[in-house]
Amino acid sequence: MAAENDTHTSQDGARLHDGQLPGPAVSEASDDEHLLTEFEKVAEGLGRMFPGICEVVLHDLRDPDHAIRFIENNLSGREVGQSATELGLARIRDPQYPSVIQNYANQFPDGRPAKSTSIGIKNASGQYIAALCLNLDISTLSPITLTLSNLVATDPENRDVSLERLRDRSRRELREVIEAAAAERSTTPRALPREGKRELVRRLYEDGYFDARNAAQTIADLLGISRASVYSYTK
Repeated sequence: MAAENDTHTSQDGARLHDGQLPGPAVSEASDDEHLLTEFEKVAEGLGRMFPGICEVVLHDLRDPDHAIRFIENNLSGREVGQSATELGLARIRDPQYPSVIQNYANQFPDGRPAKSTSIGIKNASGQYIAALCLNLDISTLSPITLTLSNLVATDPENRDVSLERLRDRSRRELREVIEAAAAERSTTPRALPREGKRELVRRLYEDGYFDARNAAQTIADLLGISRASVYSYTK
């Protein structure tokens, strides 16, 4: 009768004796693989969040010659199994290389401009094992940006036009403006000299405060003058 084999194979393919636990190298490799598998889900989710405009690539830096492990929303025409980029190689050479390089100018193979972000992923030992890269196709956004800029642009020649206002001035706003103007002269609205009141009324008129309902009467009450005086001060 043959003796029972006292060895077995771990999930990672290592030959282990009964009762022997996987060694540190086997355990770390398993942890690294699990980490990359989880980041595949992140890459998939990000790519599907921005379909048609953002490519998301997961690089496996443990195998730089075949680093591209996963691509979602492929805009560059690359394929799984292709080699690492310059950033990936830099991280392999230097564990102190910045973990996040964000919003840098890039370009797709066909010349389209891109904005890219590269995120390095380290394992428990502090070694870069992967990189998650996002490449945003800004060629599709540039026309939209130009259109929006044109829509919100104003004519420099009309910069001094200040009479038109698109909302009514409330009594509370009138009070705040008048009290602030009086405070600048260390006095109260009613105690302002006649010329000070005239100047203030003129400014309120030019700034559109007379567009509000009953504005003249409100100003008169706050300054302690007649409504007729208010109108005369606007001329």
